[in-house]
Amino acid sequence: MRRYGKHTDEDDIRSRPNRKGNRPRTNIRPKHEDAAEGMVLTVDRGRLTCLVEDRTVLAMKARELGRKAAVVGDRVALVGDLSGAKDTLARIVRIEERTSVLRRTADDDDPYERVVVANADQLAIVTALADPEPRPRLIDRCLVAAYDGGLEPLLVMTKSDLAPPDKLLELYGDLDIPYVVTNREELEDGVAADRVREFLTGRTTAFVGHSGVGKTTLVNALVPADRRRVTGHVNAVTGRGRHTTTSALALPLHGVDDWVIDTPGVRSFGLAHIDPSRVIHAFPDLEEGTTGCPRACSHDEPDCALDAWVAEGHADPARLYSLRRLLATRERTEGD
Repeated sequence: MRRYGKHTDEDDIRSRPNRKGNRPRTNIRPKHEDAAEGMVLTVDRGRLTCLVEDRTVLAMKARELGRKAAVVGDRVALVGDLSGAKDTLARIVRIEERTSVLRRTADDDDPYERVVVANADQLAIVTALADPEPRPRLIDRCLVAAYDGGLEPLLVMTKSDLAPPDKLLELYGDLDIPYVVTNREELEDGVAADRVREFLTGRTTAFVGHSGVGKTTLVNALVPADRRRVTGHVNAVTGRGRHTTTSALALPLHGVDDWVIDTPGVRSFGLAHIDPSRVIHAFPDLEEGTTGCPRACSHDEPDCALDAWVAEGHADPARLYSLRRLLATRERTEGD
């Protein structure tokens, strides 16, 4: 039944009042053009500590952002109380476009991906040469995540006083990954920190590694003024380390563009979110040879054009082996 006639006027239309106030509802959101720029340093139970100019500000995510979450390293726009005073709370109204993203899933069957760090330039993969033993499959998975997310990898090997690095270096030599080798004595006298710091200048570097490899100890040595957490030990029964870092934290190094991001120790690194076709971009010497590949080629099948490309002498066979080893990482568990 028609409530109004054909020729209705605005005054004839009944408007439903807003029960929560007199202001009419709208889908138009404010642009917050005067919002301050900041960087997320750490996240703790819905509260985000951000760096705004030269002070830290506690903030929460605005409702209008929906389910989009801000993570450590994100550049954000904030409004509200930006004084950083005690018991004040600002509001994050915008998350700027990310230049890189480090992601992982709990395991390879988990469809839910977790963003670990945003806007990092480099991923420092920390592994002990002994106590606990190196886990190459976990290193491979971190490499795949770095290549997929747009981060350059750096391999940091600790505890060389317990075992030599030769075997691990031989395994990753064909990938041309920069590396640093350290030992406990060098960590104590600062030599290790100085050597690693040379690779961090002008970059934001995320540190990742499984528990007990000395990752947080190294971060403590790099940023002594902001000692990260109490370091743990390796369990003598399981051979695994204790988690001493419970949340990611960005720490300034020695310049405005130098940042170190310490992340919690991992025991698994799922790659369910990874598109294998993007891994080839980390091998520019092989990428040109994929033009003859069949559609949706996995680069590890009989019809792959890379075999003929490499056989013709366009690239080193060891590089093709390294690519296929990384692509096969999703089919193996970290302990294999």
